[in-house]
Amino acid sequence: MKFVVVAHSVGFANWQRYLYSNIDVTAPRRYFVYKVKKLFLTPPSHPNHRLRAMIFRILLCLAAVVPAAHAAGQFADEDVQFFQEKVVPVLKDNCLRCHSGSEPEGGLLLTTREGFVEGGDSGSAVDFVSHADSVLLQALNYDGYEMPPTGQLAPAQISAVTTWVEKGLPWPSDMKEIEFEAPHGPPQVNDENKQFWSFQPVAATPVPELGGDIRNPIDAFIAKKLATAGVKPSKAASADVLIRRMHYDLLGLPPSAQFLTDWTKKLQPIGSEVIDQDQVLLLIDELLASPHYGERWGRHWLDLVRFAETNSYERDGAKPFVWRYRDYVIRAFNEDTPYDQFIREQLAGDELDQVTPNSIIATGYYRLGRWDDEPADPKLAFYDDIDDIVSTTSQAFLGLTVNCARCHDHKIDPIPQRDYYRMVAFFHNIRRYGVRSNESVLAASVREIDQQTDEATFKAAQARYQNQLTDVETKLQRIEKKIQADLQDVEKEELQYDMNRIPIVAKRKGTLLTDKEFNRYKQNFERLQKLREDKPTGLASALCVTENIHKVKPVFILTRGNPHAEGDEVTPGFPSILSPPEISIPDAGEGAVSSGRRRVLADWIASSDNPLTARVMVNRIWQFHFGRGIVRSSSDFGFQGLAPTHPKLLDWLAQRFVETGWSIKTMHRLVMSSDAYQMSSAGNDDAYAIDPNNDLLWRFDMRRLSAEEIRDSILWANGSLNTQKMYGPSIYTDIPDAVKAGQSRPGSGWGNSSPEDKARRSIYIHVKRSLQDPLLQSFDSADTDLPCPVRFVTVQPTQALGMINSEFINKQAQVFADFLKSQTTDRTQQIQMALNRVTQRTATDLEVQHGHELMTSLQSEHGLSSGQALKYFCLVALNLNEFIYLD
Repeated sequence: MKFVVVAHSVGFANWQRYLYSNIDVTAPRRYFVYKVKKLFLTPPSHPNHRLRAMIFRILLCLAAVVPAAHAAGQFADEDVQFFQEKVVPVLKDNCLRCHSGSEPEGGLLLTTREGFVEGGDSGSAVDFVSHADSVLLQALNYDGYEMPPTGQLAPAQISAVTTWVEKGLPWPSDMKEIEFEAPHGPPQVNDENKQFWSFQPVAATPVPELGGDIRNPIDAFIAKKLATAGVKPSKAASADVLIRRMHYDLLGLPPSAQFLTDWTKKLQPIGSEVIDQDQVLLLIDELLASPHYGERWGRHWLDLVRFAETNSYERDGAKPFVWRYRDYVIRAFNEDTPYDQFIREQLAGDELDQVTPNSIIATGYYRLGRWDDEPADPKLAFYDDIDDIVSTTSQAFLGLTVNCARCHDHKIDPIPQRDYYRMVAFFHNIRRYGVRSNESVLAASVREIDQQTDEATFKAAQARYQNQLTDVETKLQRIEKKIQADLQDVEKEELQYDMNRIPIVAKRKGTLLTDKEFNRYKQNFERLQKLREDKPTGLASALCVTENIHKVKPVFILTRGNPHAEGDEVTPGFPSILSPPEISIPDAGEGAVSSGRRRVLADWIASSDNPLTARVMVNRIWQFHFGRGIVRSSSDFGFQGLAPTHPKLLDWLAQRFVETGWSIKTMHRLVMSSDAYQMSSAGNDDAYAIDPNNDLLWRFDMRRLSAEEIRDSILWANGSLNTQKMYGPSIYTDIPDAVKAGQSRPGSGWGNSSPEDKARRSIYIHVKRSLQDPLLQSFDSADTDLPCPVRFVTVQPTQALGMINSEFINKQAQVFADFLKSQTTDRTQQIQMALNRVTQRTATDLEVQHGHELMTSLQSEHGLSSGQALKYFCLVALNLNEFIYLD
């Protein structure tokens, strides 16, 4: 039985085209009525409204005779069998957990055929006329909706559901609904759940034996899956593309023209079609030896540990000496500090057998989070701080969301609430960052390091320093005393915080203070800040962890996470689902300054027997090279995380990582020398049809540069980037007043660096939680409140507006133009040089012609000078897609 389907928003002349379109009237009657209403209800103002209304009434009458569902036997037996064998398992494993029961997600019930047809909040799940337009199939193909949210189904699964829809949803006549019982309660720690892939020890994985010439074991694993799926990999990338890719990946900067020319000749000599792999290894080694490697890869780690230099909340005051932690991370990557040592230094650097200034600085890890200096509930604030540490430690090092068990047993993973508080017990004796004042922060979180061996030199430097400090404090207090009587009570209290001193004194400028007095006060305040940051050798200070060892406090399970509702007492312990070893907590000896508990935790996490640590880190290394990890949910290796696309490769890499002494640089060499990494990003229709998400790694995914890479590349292109100065206190970029106005105290805590410092790399920019550099924020810099394993890559209007209209980009375009003019006065050469510095390739004749045409039109049609035209050409060059995206 067939009925007419008339498309909405078409004129009468087009209706005949739709006259014989079919609708599956074997569907339930209310579905048919719903479709008719959707197609024919038009506004009264529509010219065809009356005619449509007439047809609508006719079809409603006809709908009354539509059968409610397929009668028994109307589906072929083989189609019903296909549904039961191929489709039902897919639905049970991936869909019914959310789309079953009395209150299915989105109103979409998928345990009955009627549920598919009626649909939910988004309408019917299937379209019997145009199958590809079915919401169900669009969601499975991640076209609009993305279901299931934990990751796209395998191509074979999507194909099975697609075939089922095309067959008309065959369904057994004797089955009312799919029997499905959603799991109740949180997962338990039992033998069955311990079999989950990431909770198992890293297996010794043999490399697949395949025919052909496979140089790198990584490629053997990938080639096997590609062959099984019938997908051919892309060809190798050209030498110039590969060099640019490697340079950005390891250094975060573009290669110079000379570097690119020299290495292109080495990698692919003239006449050769093959990349010389021996030269590739030499190139990788040269890049890894650069000090800028640590600046690039250190940034990845800072994302993970939510690095910031201020405390958040209303005051958002600065953390003293926190930049030393950033410098420690950069040096650790440059020196290829073994990853297991890197773990131990951050978690227990003050408890190691050999405590060094470096290991003390590393424990600044514990001081990177937010700090509420005026908590309404101090006990709750203490546990919030500890929760932040548990969350960061478990996610960054273990890829587990242990923090989800703070108030109750974990709802997704087999992590009981007891295990959460056993983790808390490792950190329970840590002194809080501070109580309220700056003095309390210095007492609880700052230690002196690097004691000078030459006592006479040290004492002389100390005396000079103390005299300078006394002098500047005296000058500041002289001005503050002058305004003391005018201060309100709240201002007298706020004046003790450094971040408030300038704003409070500034209010008296022009009344109690002259402009000259205020400017002198401001200069002395800035001098004080520099003195505090640059103590003489022997007085260098670091932000670090300290413990209250006088009384080791017991730890209790907190009912519903409430610190005022203590339950059973617990002792330190590891997540039981990982089948950890028995734990032994040492007794703190006489004169001990720490409990030794964090050392126990660090040793277990850094152990080669830990099933997660090596897997998680090699997955991150893979992610930062390929744009996504073998496990895409790189900080969640639990039940809700995504399964690895190449599980055997992941285990092989983890095993290799440990065997090579936890060397990150060794892993770079291994990954970057693979054919998988050196592939072209070119598309392939056949491969795309089978694997649109490139899970099988049949090509290399293009990526947009990160926020820091974009800013650094702008400065590099115009010749102003300061790559010589590394380390030290952070710098301040120019932020427009309109942006600063978003603070409770506009501009508070944001300094003014020298032009030389403003041109330093982005990793050295002061990270203020309440005020971030607009360009970096616009291009998706890391969230500093939580661990950031994967950055968003958005495309939004503010990016385009900032790259064409902002003060920063226009200033840099002018610097670029001045740089070009300093190199040559020939316009053609200026165009060629600009495009080369932006794209790292030789400009084509057509591109040069377009550059000439643009500047000529700017001068002739808009009356700009030659210099202004060059500036705007530079602005356009910095906005090229090829500049922002890496092939």
